[in-house]
Amino acid sequence: MKSTTTILFSLASLLVLSSCNNDKITTERGKVKFETIALSSKIGGRISDIYVTEGQDVKKGDTLAYIDIPEVLAKMMQAEGAITSAQGQLNLAYNGATSEQLSQIEQQLISGKAQLEFAKESYNRMNNMYKDSLISKQQFDEVKMKLSMAQAQVDALAAKQLEVQKGARIEQIEQAQGQLDRALGAKQEVTSAYNEKYLIAPADMSIETISLEKGELLTPGYALFNGYKKSSVYFRFTIPESKIYNYKPGQSLIVVNPYTKEEIQAKIMAINQLAQYANITSTAPLYSLDESIYELKVVPTSHVEDMTFYLNATVLIKQ
Repeated sequence: MKSTTTILFSLASLLVLSSCNNDKITTERGKVKFETIALSSKIGGRISDIYVTEGQDVKKGDTLAYIDIPEVLAKMMQAEGAITSAQGQLNLAYNGATSEQLSQIEQQLISGKAQLEFAKESYNRMNNMYKDSLISKQQFDEVKMKLSMAQAQVDALAAKQLEVQKGARIEQIEQAQGQLDRALGAKQEVTSAYNEKYLIAPADMSIETISLEKGELLTPGYALFNGYKKSSVYFRFTIPESKIYNYKPGQSLIVVNPYTKEEIQAKIMAINQLAQYANITSTAPLYSLDESIYELKVVPTSHVEDMTFYLNATVLIKQ
């Protein structure tokens, strides 16, 4: 029995050693990456419906979710009312006063002049009586004040009549136009918020995570969907300082899928230094501790539309 156990253990050890030899870790090992996309709303609201699931592929323009924003309708009504009011003010500034308004000002001016004549007659009578010491100075000052007030009222009405007859000043027209522009801008802002009720896919993409569920509150700027562009595949390799001089930006490479044996024409887009050990693509250190580590960003130059790629899958640089 012990002999059988020893034989089985030896066979298992050989298999493990053989597997380790075949799975040699090298610095030419990299990972498949995609450009990521995070979708959020500019305004807050409650999630009414979510039309996709995690892992689903969507096309550009597909509706991903509907956000209920009840305040938008009320703000739209306010904006429409402001536009109507501002347009009326602008029309009034351009067209001037109506015949009815001119007639009203004329009647007010006639009434004011009549009051002024009465105040003048009262002032003359009181002035004679004051000279004969029949009234006190306070009584005379009161009549004099009423005359001044009547004269001021007539002057104000006459100036108003002249202004209406000449039409609105250019400053009044510009002010009315500014109010209309502000109202139209408020409506455009509300319309933009209304369109935010629907979250639309900006590109062909794969939905990786959905942060909230139906009925939950979505705050402005919070990413509801996270995913990546299917057409934005690239490869990421980490290279130690001792081997980085073998590579340069723009250099052509052949990237190999070790499982399907597919070869992909590619080139180095950028070389960046990595500051942290956690940024490397391999779980095993492939360098001396005193070496700097660099990242190769490699992009395909051949057509890869018909190839299948999975995020963080392993790829190799063909030697």
